[in-house]
Amino acid sequence: MIAPESNPTTSHGADGVAAPPAPSDQPVTTLRGASVSVDTRRASQVVIGVCLAALAVVGIVLLIAGIQKNSQVTNLRQHGVPVTVTVASCDGLMGGSGSNLAGYSCTGTYTFHGHQYRQGIPGIAFHATGSSLQGVTVASDPKLLSTPREVAEERASWRVFIIPAVLLIVCLAVLALLIVLSRRKARPPSPARTETPEPR
Repeated sequence: MIAPESNPTTSHGADGVAAPPAPSDQPVTTLRGASVSVDTRRASQVVIGVCLAALAVVGIVLLIAGIQKNSQVTNLRQHGVPVTVTVASCDGLMGGSGSNLAGYSCTGTYTFHGHQYRQGIPGIAFHATGSSLQGVTVASDPKLLSTPREVAEERASWRVFIIPAVLLIVCLAVLALLIVLSRRKARPPSPARTETPEPR
């Protein structure tokens, strides 16, 4: 006859009745998962790098726009060719509050070397649709349109480079500071010097 197997984890009382298992201090379930740790130093470096890259991009874009603006002004003043512009449309521009009219945005067409172009007319003055006015363009870029008044008033200026230069200088200064600080932190500390007593 085979005796019934006894459960080693179950204790029996004096009357042979199985007693409930003793309470354990161990948790019933264990939550599994990797703990999340954030390297604040690394995160701050990434944020600073992104900000510097954004400032550098804005500075370069403004620098290129300034160069193009001065080049257009110079070409119009030195190589401007008169053309007759026919006003095609004129739309009102609303002010900041949206209740008052701030000006007009007009579009005109003109023909240059057998090709017709449609461009925005500089300025915010109103022009009746179908009316004609004098414009100025250049042979190297016929899509560039201005007016004789705009050409006479505009000058190539170095002021267009102030903002991009400031942005790029700030980026270079912050980058140089970060490089210096990182080198100082990476430099191992110098060993302490021990002085030997002089023989008497």
